[in-house]
Amino acid sequence: MGRPADLRRTVRRPVKSFVLLCSFVLCAYAGVRLLEGDWVMVALWFVGAAVIHDLVLVPLYAAADRVLVKGAGRRRGWVNYVRVPAALSGLLLLVWFPLIGGRVSERYAGVAGLSADGFVVRWLIVTAVLFGGSAVVFAVR
Repeated sequence: MGRPADLRRTVRRPVKSFVLLCSFVLCAYAGVRLLEGDWVMVALWFVGAAVIHDLVLVPLYAAADRVLVKGAGRRRGWVNYVRVPAALSGLLLLVWFPLIGGRVSERYAGVAGLSADGFVVRWLIVTAVLFGGSAVVFAVR
């Protein structure tokens, strides 16, 4: 999208426009609910996350990717078979870090009524399955 012709085409389709409007309403509702508590801490968390991502994480995974590509030499066909599971595993680690790191175990158990034990093991299993599946796809191709 982005071009005026694409926007006109989207608006002309009523179902697509309705779904788009519903998604905006849902996002607005989620934003209002999120910010009704301690909105200063939420805003600080978002700004901090953006700064940490841009100043710390991007250089780290750019350097790791450069090392991976340089180590591959001329045979770069397997690089994406490492990139994709590593990115997915990193995303899962980022989303579930408080539980994987065990930082909120008591609070999680109190709210969810479930034990927070085993998140590290589950994350490692999912990571192994992602890399194993990627290796199988690479071997088949």
